[in-house]
Amino acid sequence: MAHDKKPAFDIILWGATGFTGRLVAEYLARTQDTHQAKWAIAGRDEAKLDQVRSELAKVRPEFADLPVVLADAKDAASLDAMVARARVIISTVGPYARYGNELVAACVRAGTDYCDLTGEVQWMRKTIDTHEAQARQTGARIVHTCGFDSIPSDLGTLMVQDYMREKHGGHCDQVRFHLTRMRGGFSGGTIASMMDTLAAVKADPSLKKVLTSAHALDPEPSRGTKEERDLATVKKSPDTGTWTAPFVMASVNTRVVRRSNALLGYPWGRDFFYSEVSDFGPGPKGMALAAATTAGLGGFMVLSNVDPVRELLEKHVLPAPGQGPSATARERGLFEVRLLGEGQSPKSGQRVKVEGKVASAGDPGYQATARMLAESALCLAFDNTPKRGGVLTPASAMGMVLVERLRKAGMTFEVHDRA
Repeated sequence: MAHDKKPAFDIILWGATGFTGRLVAEYLARTQDTHQAKWAIAGRDEAKLDQVRSELAKVRPEFADLPVVLADAKDAASLDAMVARARVIISTVGPYARYGNELVAACVRAGTDYCDLTGEVQWMRKTIDTHEAQARQTGARIVHTCGFDSIPSDLGTLMVQDYMREKHGGHCDQVRFHLTRMRGGFSGGTIASMMDTLAAVKADPSLKKVLTSAHALDPEPSRGTKEERDLATVKKSPDTGTWTAPFVMASVNTRVVRRSNALLGYPWGRDFFYSEVSDFGPGPKGMALAAATTAGLGGFMVLSNVDPVRELLEKHVLPAPGQGPSATARERGLFEVRLLGEGQSPKSGQRVKVEGKVASAGDPGYQATARMLAESALCLAFDNTPKRGGVLTPASAMGMVLVERLRKAGMTFEVHDRA
């Protein structure tokens, strides 16, 4: 990093008054004995920040004196002053295309590391084009997608590839992600980002080219191959014999995994194939569930492109930013992902199949995401990770070090040979 003196804080949490921000703050407070970080909460509303601090004091009394930092998303000077005081900034303030530009720019100028939860591909492309060169110069690591999108995908693929290299001496030329279990939902912030993206495309149709490109986030974007298009229909998996449907986050996660491969120097090959689906199991029941999900997702996307309907959905149906499920519902949530890899083994000369599993208790879009984001920031702040700056991915910025950290934090990352 490019700091001349040691910053006052290891981590500043920007957006602590939002629903997800509060969950991240609570996670940091509950795990304080483990990480011993110096951290602060930040936002623009002092009264709301004081309220968050009071809630944290109920978790641990010493947080009654937790430092508070004031700044405004549209005030570059206040953001410059904030990021100069931190080694790492966590941002939970989305939609990021609307509220994230000045903060990322400030982190890049200061050489301060940064992580967020964005799934806005068009905005990530913008940060790459705008900040990549300067971030490399200042050493700032700008790490997007440190939540449910895209850590299970990105680090799960890295784990499978690391196992393949260690055990079989080669790499998987294909990895197929199957979401097999999920209880919980997507956060209000994620929904708002999706709606913002749809509105942005309507206002600027040229963005559609970015969003539909299989390699939109590569250092040198390309259209990719026909086979790399995200699944749009019901399909029986040749790998598992189960019925699959489109996975709503595939259009984000697949781009992130492909960028990781590129940033790491193409260790998985330039023709590496990666895809994502939702898996509903075998038989008539699996087919019916996959069909219903596909129809529901397709109908939602069509309706969301109609302005009056989108406004009604946002006002009366969909969760709004700052809203979320109860603590009981968050505790009941979970997700489980299978990653099916295949590649040639130089050791045996045979095709080898491996299988990874990434799973977590806790609502994926809230509780599990808060843990993944907080641990990502702690990893950037304290762990022995590559120090190169740039607009990075979780795998290229933190790699297997973050996998080990998340295992210790209670997540499942497993991999084995597949018959």
